[in-house]
Amino acid sequence: MSVPFDGFPLKRRADGEYGEDVEARASAWMTRAKQGDEAAFDALTQALRERALRLAQGWVGSREDALELAQEAFLKTYRARDTFRDGEPFLPWFHRILRNTCYSFLRGKKRLTPRSLSAHEEGESDWDIVDDTHAEPGAALEQSERAQVFWTAFKRLSARDREILALRHFEELAYADIARALEIPEGTVMSRLFHARARLRRALEGKLDLDGGTA
Repeated sequence: MSVPFDGFPLKRRADGEYGEDVEARASAWMTRAKQGDEAAFDALTQALRERALRLAQGWVGSREDALELAQEAFLKTYRARDTFRDGEPFLPWFHRILRNTCYSFLRGKKRLTPRSLSAHEEGESDWDIVDDTHAEPGAALEQSERAQVFWTAFKRLSARDREILALRHFEELAYADIARALEIPEGTVMSRLFHARARLRRALEGKLDLDGGTA
C-alpha cells in the first residue's frame, strides 16, 4: 500500500472553515457570550465542534470518549466565560481547556505517563499515552486497512506528537495558526513537526510505503 505522507486518513472538513477568519469570529462570539448572548455561544460551539472532536480523538483514541470530552470542554468554556479577556484570541484559550480536559481524563484512567526530558529534542516535558484496548478509531478510520495501520502507529506516539500532527494534518492549520494555538514560535512548530513526522515514519516502517509529500 502506498500513500503520500501528507495524506493522513483524517482531514478537516472541506469548507475552509478554519483560519484567521474563524479565529476572529470565534473571539467575537466568545466576547458576546461573556456578555450574556447564549446564541453566540451556540454558534461558537457549532463552528468548532468537529474540530474539538477530532483533536480530542487524537489524544484519547475512542470517538465516544472524545465526544464526551469535547462537550465537557465546551461546558467548561461556558462556565469560565467571565475569565475570557476581551481582545484575547479565543482558539488558543479553548485549545488549552480541551487539552487539559483530555489530559485529566487520561490521568484518571492511568493512561498518561510522564516521558523523560531527554526523549524529545526540545528538552521539554511530554507524556506517553497508554493504549486503551477498548478505544475505537471511529467509522472514518475503519474504512480501510491502510487507515487502520496508520491509526495503530499514530497511537504509539507521545501526547505532544499527536497534538502537533493533528493540528497540522487533521485540521490542516498553517504554521502561524498552530503557533497561536500552542503559544510557541513558528520555528518551534516546524521543529516539532519534523521530529513528530520522523517518529511516525519509524512507527510505520514496513507497514506502509510513504512516498511523496513534504516530510
